[in-house]
Amino acid sequence: MLNKKVIQKSIRKRDIILLIALILALFILNYPILDNTLNNFLDTRQEVFVNRVIDGDTIESNDTSIRLLGINTPERRELYYLEAKEFLEQLVFNKTVLLEFGKERYDKYYRTLAYVFLENENINIKMVENGFGNYYFPSGKDKHYSEFTKAWDSCINSNINLCEASSHKCASCIILKDSETLENICDFSCDITGWRIKAEGRNNTIFQEKTLGNGEEVSFELDLTETGDTIFLWDEKGKLVLWKSI
Repeated sequence: MLNKKVIQKSIRKRDIILLIALILALFILNYPILDNTLNNFLDTRQEVFVNRVIDGDTIESNDTSIRLLGINTPERRELYYLEAKEFLEQLVFNKTVLLEFGKERYDKYYRTLAYVFLENENINIKMVENGFGNYYFPSGKDKHYSEFTKAWDSCINSNINLCEASSHKCASCIILKDSETLENICDFSCDITGWRIKAEGRNNTIFQEKTLGNGEEVSFELDLTETGDTIFLWDEKGKLVLWKSI
């Protein structure tokens, strides 16, 4: 009479063999599906044809919206909105581009998130370099982050568009005291009515009927990213007063 443990071991071995055989059968029968799924999962790049430019940081290919990673460009009715859109159109409209995907494939609006390359040039970086957007990394810094900060520095040096320095008499007076406060450090009053402060993302504050005397402060509220952010301040003419990473 066979030992009970030997019988149980034999049954477990048989079950394992059957399970392996079943998995192999499923794999063979569904190989094309599994292969496509695997390729899609591993594929971090894709060629697409751009048939529409929605704005400075969003394009469209065959009804699929693609949000450019690493940047945030002006919204409708904001200064340089139209210029940013037209600049991007000149670069990619009616052209085949290469998409490079980042940490996340889609945003909360179900748009594809990607870096856009044309002839080995990162178009997203080019938008920042030419002053049509600021860098923006809400999900955290990635391998391209330093390239974007260098592009912004280049834009500052070129003194163009969103990077054009303010000539307002109070441009050197207003400082960022902390992530929620501006202060006037000059010995005269500064009218900052119409000045706009924003973080890397969309939300911003425009100061209404506001004058700061010497040492006076004004608070503001911005929705800052948890992974680090940069605060930008423009005067009433849209010229850059300050920018600081926090």
